[in-house]
Order: sequence, then structure tokens, then C-alpha cells
Amino acid sequence: MPESVATTRRFDEPDERRDFPLGRFELVQIGGMTVGRAEYEPGWRWSEHVGAMQGQVACEIAHVGLVLSGRNRIEMTDGRVIQVGPGDLFEIGPGHDSVVIGDEPYVSIHFLGADQYAST
Repeated sequence: MPESVATTRRFDEPDERRDFPLGRFELVQIGGMTVGRAEYEPGWRWSEHVGAMQGQVACEIAHVGLVLSGRNRIEMTDGRVIQVGPGDLFEIGPGHDSVVIGDEPYVSIHFLGADQYAST
């Protein structure tokens, strides 16, 4: 009989941490997947604080995630704009910028795209 699996992990001890101005992205490997936690300070904008380091004006990574706290505005390259906040599950396709809105840090968990996000 196969051995059953019971594993716990915490972002307190990530497998990898990617730091950039006004934010960070932590990655944890679990269950055969990479889960990420994004933490961005007020004033953070992807194109300025992540994309500029990569020579990109839009994020080309698809994301599926959950907002834990704070608010973020996603600006799609086709002109659509959506806002997400605590409790929102989101699916964002390639071709977007995002910016923290308000005075509270933005924290989200990423289930898709985490392994590729903000990598050099």
C-alpha cells in the first residue's frame, strides 16, 4: 500500500525569495507545485519595480491567485482595468501592469505563474 503524504510548509521559511524595490515574492514547493506569496508596499508598480529590471513594460506571466490584504489595480494592455481586494480570487492573463492602490501593503498568494514571476 502506498504511503500517505501529509506535508506542511510556511512562507516563514521559503525555498526562494525574490526581492525588488517596494516588494518581494517568496516561493514554496509543495505537492509538486510552486506557490508564491507577493508582498508589495504602497506605491509599488510592476512596470517600474519589476519590469524595468527585465526591460519589460508589461508582465507576460499568467496568474491565478487569492488576495489576502490590500488592494491592487490590474491594467491590461488591451485597456481593461480591474481592481482586486481581500478575498478576491483572480485570474490574470499575460499582458498587464499592476499597481498597489491605497495606503495598505498588498499581499496575495499565487497558485499559477509563481515559478516564473520576477525571475532573472
